[in-house]
Amino acid sequence: MTLSLYDYAILTDEECDALIGKAKAQLGDRCVILGHHYQRNEVFKHADFSGDSLKLSKDAAQSTAEYIVFCGVHFMAEVADILSRPEQIAILPDLAAGCSMADMANLMKVQQSWNELAQVLDVENEVTPVTYINSAADLKAFCGEHGGIVCTSSNAQKILEWSFARREKVLFFPDQHLGRNTAYRMGIGLDEMVVWDFTKPMGGLTVEQIKNAKMILWDGFCSVHQMFKPEHIDNYLAQYPETKVIVHPECCFEVCQKADYVGSTEFILKTVRAAEAGTRWQVGTELNLVNRLSEECTDKTVQFMSPMLCMCSTMFRTDPQHLAWILDNLVAGHVVNQISVPEKDARLAKEALNAMLTVV
Repeated sequence: MTLSLYDYAILTDEECDALIGKAKAQLGDRCVILGHHYQRNEVFKHADFSGDSLKLSKDAAQSTAEYIVFCGVHFMAEVADILSRPEQIAILPDLAAGCSMADMANLMKVQQSWNELAQVLDVENEVTPVTYINSAADLKAFCGEHGGIVCTSSNAQKILEWSFARREKVLFFPDQHLGRNTAYRMGIGLDEMVVWDFTKPMGGLTVEQIKNAKMILWDGFCSVHQMFKPEHIDNYLAQYPETKVIVHPECCFEVCQKADYVGSTEFILKTVRAAEAGTRWQVGTELNLVNRLSEECTDKTVQFMSPMLCMCSTMFRTDPQHLAWILDNLVAGHVVNQISVPEKDARLAKEALNAMLTVV
């Protein structure tokens, strides 16, 4: 009989730690736990592999484990299912762990936008659809079906270079900021970018705007990274002018322009870790990552950018209680919270993901 989550919900984190350790020992190499950098510490410490979306995508593809338990959010577990072998099983500890950014673009909206663009463009020959990995599997499948590709914050520039080598325009979703910041660093002007408002006919754009644009940016964003403001940087530099500012490219354009460094979570970690002792850093990304980095780099000052708490609330849903419940069920021979992408979507999405992995 499947073990009930209710029995685990009343346990303390310490009790769950003991259960998780015991279950991991019993499962051995049959199970691998992947932990995203934004995951809370209570769960992150149990991960066999940690990283950003790109690194964990590769870990999922290379894993030999029977069970892939992804401590992250829904789209990450979908990627694990798509890239893993058919006999492997991807599991998400809490099915409510989603992504508000990913939810801003769905297949119906994207397909409608594609159809509307087709009224003024030869979309199949002029537009490359590029989806950020923070998106549902059926949107990755849409890109696979239309000669498009997936990107992450680590490889966005290489992916855009690949895309523009094939077609003159890019439809980029769901995060406008990653698309804008990356394209601008490539020399594409802001006047060559437009924002597609999916709530309006033709994205709220004129025919002329669409035809003149190189980057058509979906009107989506990360609820965490939008909290960082240019004045947060200004105020901190007024106190500590020697500070180096490093931010994630999901931050708004104005924040990225003020930063000394812009890059993925892996880039942020690598850069700060390698910095000279005694340096001061202001970091614009998710709170759990920044706190861990601050605790690790005791020879430096690592400051979270926002005066308000900015953590990924959906990532936070995964807790030790859910992880212990998942693992104990696996020990008992029961799979709960399996993530299984439909075969057609998985096949097409894999084309777009493999294109990405080939480029990088």
